[in-house]
Amino acid sequence: MRSEHSTICPLCEATCGLKVSLEDGKVVTIRGDADDPFSQGYICPKGYALKALEEDPDRLRQPMIRGRRVDWEEAFALIESRLPPLLPDVAVYLGNPNVHNLAGQLYVPVLNRMLKGRNLFSASTLDQMPKHVACAMMFGDPMSIPIPDLDRTDYLLIMGANPLVSNGSLMTAPNIKVRLKKIRDRGGKIVVLDPRRTLTAEHADEHHFLRPGSDAYFLLGVLHTLFHEGLTRVGPHLHGAEVIERLVADKSPEAMAEACGLEAESIRRLARELAAAPSAAVYGRLGTCTQDYGTLTGWLIEVVNALTGNLDRVGGAMFTKAAAGAKNTAGTPGSGRGYRQGTGATRVRGLPQVNGELPAAALAEEILTPGEGKIRALITVAGNPALSAPNSDQLKQALGELEFMVSVDCYLNETTRFADVILPGPSHLQRTHYDVVFAQLAVHNFARYSAPVLPLQPDQMDEWQIILRLAQILSGQPLSVDQMDSLVASQLGDRYGLAASGELSGPDRLLDILLRAGPYDLTLAQVQQGPVDLGPLQPRLPEVLRTPSGMVELAPPELVQDLERLRPSRAEFVLIGRRELRSNNSWMHNLPLLMKGPSMCSMMMNPQDAERLGLKDGDLASVSTEEASLDISVQITATIMPGVVSIPHGWGHDHPGSGQQVAARHAGVNVNRLLSSQRLDPLSGTIVQNAVPVQIRASSTSDSGPHEANLG
Repeated sequence: MRSEHSTICPLCEATCGLKVSLEDGKVVTIRGDADDPFSQGYICPKGYALKALEEDPDRLRQPMIRGRRVDWEEAFALIESRLPPLLPDVAVYLGNPNVHNLAGQLYVPVLNRMLKGRNLFSASTLDQMPKHVACAMMFGDPMSIPIPDLDRTDYLLIMGANPLVSNGSLMTAPNIKVRLKKIRDRGGKIVVLDPRRTLTAEHADEHHFLRPGSDAYFLLGVLHTLFHEGLTRVGPHLHGAEVIERLVADKSPEAMAEACGLEAESIRRLARELAAAPSAAVYGRLGTCTQDYGTLTGWLIEVVNALTGNLDRVGGAMFTKAAAGAKNTAGTPGSGRGYRQGTGATRVRGLPQVNGELPAAALAEEILTPGEGKIRALITVAGNPALSAPNSDQLKQALGELEFMVSVDCYLNETTRFADVILPGPSHLQRTHYDVVFAQLAVHNFARYSAPVLPLQPDQMDEWQIILRLAQILSGQPLSVDQMDSLVASQLGDRYGLAASGELSGPDRLLDILLRAGPYDLTLAQVQQGPVDLGPLQPRLPEVLRTPSGMVELAPPELVQDLERLRPSRAEFVLIGRRELRSNNSWMHNLPLLMKGPSMCSMMMNPQDAERLGLKDGDLASVSTEEASLDISVQITATIMPGVVSIPHGWGHDHPGSGQQVAARHAGVNVNRLLSSQRLDPLSGTIVQNAVPVQIRASSTSDSGPHEANLG
């Protein structure tokens, strides 16, 4: 029997609608859902790959204890005997897929509460945390991130982002290629500043090379121009414009040009264009976040949006109004407690807690360093820090020294191979889905829900049940999973003054509460009927603010002070990362459909640099830092600026004990071996992955022979 089902792709922030065709309960085809009002039929290669992910023979379908397949009862019995005695020295590490999973979004916080605010780590401090911190300081909440109003803007300036490959990031915008094309079709303009001429840059009106890590210099030059030429627009809800004017008084484009690699006149012209456009937005992403000055840059982007009059303006940078779970739609509108850094800190270096979690860069040392409070046990949930965290060699050593480790994961990978117990959740097509988080970052207000396409098998547990069972073990309470679930629902309902439905359970019950408590007074039953279009973004100032002053804080003292750290790079070669459309961090490299074609794990290098080093296309080059050295194939291309090399993130599948056969055949190299866990953006605790000084020479195994550059 053939049937067709609508679902939402959970693999990236685009949240595209999909149509899944089943034949006798098995997936036959997956295609874009042309009836989805948000994605309108768009699908990328990862969406097609959901079928391969469903069928992957290496995907775990039952628990494992040290490589041995067991039943759920035996797995949890071992956890219950080993984990509680190690409290309070248990840590949790959360990987990126949690935010794409309703169980991860709604139930992982329950697990975190069992730690009482201690030892929580996540991939956020390897990625977007600087933007959360900057916006929390300015607007009062870390999820109050202004989103470019792509569907109505006249001018889009993109910095350190490649949305045609990432499908948007901290900007939920499916079918973004069409959205960007429409900007140009209606007479608008797109400008990209990036050390690499990306796919997005190729579809823009202009691309300018910008030195990695120098974004702040460019933005300071823009702000100087706005004030110097009388182009600022200080709206009624902005506080601190006079402080910004003083800060940029000596930051002329001429003074900033050398540091950022852009001519002074180009800086000045772009500033004028931003100010003159009927509407405009500046958008920055990974390249602006994962650098020495990530929080500083995220702040300056929003200051430029504000002082050109484009903050909270139709066609500018606006605030989404989500249907469920957004803190900036709850409480008293227009003011609040503002941003408060956590009171906790890491034991070894004293790195501060940020948004309730500790920097992932500190995880290894917190395990390896003896003394009271040393992490002795670890729970990972859909995370692979052995590949994604800095100084990976040290972290692998640390994972091997844990007294006990539990992983909730669908693969035996570079991290979970260290686990005593692996608990596999169901496949993506077996889950309820609603994007609580990404609906708060969308370019259009919507509410979309999808029921499981495939049923759970009798020997499976849903992921929310697994997480609650772990939380119950940590709590020590003699409660069943169903009792824990009812308690969680009751507590959430009490928070909003609503009764939890007695007819629902699991994520559906929690989602129903969040929808009823939201600004549109929706119910789960309504969104189950199909996508709910809640309209284009609307101005929300001052209602969206949760600052004590009730104003947009343009000049938070911590950020003003951080400007003193700003220094231009003097390195001859610096390393940056990059995204590939067929790759999703580290965990989708086991699917043959996505691994077709040339290797995605190569080092891009400018022809001038390659000639100077005696390297040819396809040669092996040795790349080194103080942490490690690795050999990688060279890809010579004029699309990257001189003095910059690019290696993608998430590779290095060459570890014994991993159970991913396809990934092992396409192992690549782990760029995070080169990164120092000591080098962080201090305000966000985020690891520096871009503008990292490296030394490069021809590998001794390269056909071109050894040739080392004289590097600074």
